[in-house]
Amino acid sequence: MASTSSRSYTEMAGRAALYAILLLFALYFLAPLFVMIITSIKPMAEIRTGTLISLPKAPTFEPWLKAWGTATIGVANEGIKGFFMNSLRIAIPAVLISTLIGALNGYVLSKWKFRGSDTFFAMLLLGCFIPFQVILLPMARTLGVLGISGTVSGLVLVHTVYGLAFTTLFFRNFYVGIPDELVNAAKIDGAGFWRIFWKIMLPVSKPIFMVTIIWQTTQIWNDFLFGVCFSTGDTQPVTVALNNLVNTSSAVKEYNVDMAAAIIAALPTLFVYFAAGKYFVRGLTAGAVKG
Repeated sequence: MASTSSRSYTEMAGRAALYAILLLFALYFLAPLFVMIITSIKPMAEIRTGTLISLPKAPTFEPWLKAWGTATIGVANEGIKGFFMNSLRIAIPAVLISTLIGALNGYVLSKWKFRGSDTFFAMLLLGCFIPFQVILLPMARTLGVLGISGTVSGLVLVHTVYGLAFTTLFFRNFYVGIPDELVNAAKIDGAGFWRIFWKIMLPVSKPIFMVTIIWQTTQIWNDFLFGVCFSTGDTQPVTVALNNLVNTSSAVKEYNVDMAAAIIAALPTLFVYFAAGKYFVRGLTAGAVKG
């Protein structure tokens, strides 16, 4: 009995120590977010006189209003509202198009193999390892030839093309795990390419769709390099506008406005993770051990 009790106390102590360590790590990683939030609702007078982690004595949401664009600040004498909308106009179609094309590619490369399909897939995977900087000049030339340089449509094309390697990889590895007998039986019953895709493959693809949407949304929304290289003026995404806002030279630096703008810019990706994050690990794991 004594040994059992001793073992139980040891396990409880070990579990408590583990939870304490995890809590410390969580606090460590959440500390910057805490500082950003409290700084964004402090008046500038409190920021100058208070400490970094001191709570606001007179909270105000005026910095949030300024950051959004109700006052004359930052890029083109406005807040980030217009650029936030640009990012939405870029991210939504780019995510949807690259995800759907990736699903079709993965379906073909896993269930409708053709001569050289494995070689084609291996070559496509090279796109996952090509650094952004390598494609800047060829992509700039392509956008110029197409006449969409410096436009939102141009950035949609850039992110769609660059994301296809990843979306194809995700879907192909996921679809490899679906039994071929299921597809062959559908073929025997007279189902064709599109019917099998819509009626069999898509209904079981929810986890990998969530993985791909989260991945693409995060990559596209947080992108800075493509945005600064392939957009100008009013077509810039929110990341570029945020950088310009933070680096704007002025007599009085409004740190509270900068923090509010940074939080606003991060809200969409946080929303996506909270809304669909439970599918991420499940779908990614399902695709990681197949193929």
